[in-house]
Amino acid sequence: ISAMNVKASLLVLGTISSLFIAGAATAQAADALRVRGTVISFEPSLLTVKTRQGDTSAIKLNTGWKISGVASASEKDIKQGDFLGIASVSKADGGSGALEVVIFPAALKGTGEGDRPWDLQPNSRMTNGTVADVTDISGRAVTLTYDNGQTKKISIPDDTPVVTFAPATPADLKPGATVFATAQREADGTLSSSRVVVGNNGVIPPV
Repeated sequence: ISAMNVKASLLVLGTISSLFIAGAATAQAADALRVRGTVISFEPSLLTVKTRQGDTSAIKLNTGWKISGVASASEKDIKQGDFLGIASVSKADGGSGALEVVIFPAALKGTGEGDRPWDLQPNSRMTNGTVADVTDISGRAVTLTYDNGQTKKISIPDDTPVVTFAPATPADLKPGATVFATAQREADGTLSSSRVVVGNNGVIPPV
């Protein structure tokens, strides 16, 4: 796997984590953990992951847990009214440049709406909002609206990974598959989660 593909894939699953903001809102911020890694083993209610840091995390899957996959998309697919999640960083000119774009299905519009600090790289942010405008002047850019009228314009470089969600099943959680989950730290120290995202459909996740 090339260094470029690995970098792009890290951003893919980092941004997909925006899906879990709403679900994690009921947990204390300090207790919510983003777990990225590869599957060691999977049982009906327990997912064991080797994290990017080399640790092993056992995640209890809550009753009714869900699984999603990812598929490649294009910035040309973005249109006014779409709901996006964009990880971005500030540029020297004061604007924002996208690191990764997720096009949410219509059924998930509004998930995690807002703008917040993120952890893809230093000073990165996550913005989930509705596309108010798409421009192709001096490169492609979108203006997102969120939180009752706030706006943010973000440029999208040509090499920015753009993805959408895709179907997946527990059978995709094979040893070696790359996964992402937002987990909560329970009182007894164990981790639990209600949704897992697995890399599939040709999108190379982090290794």
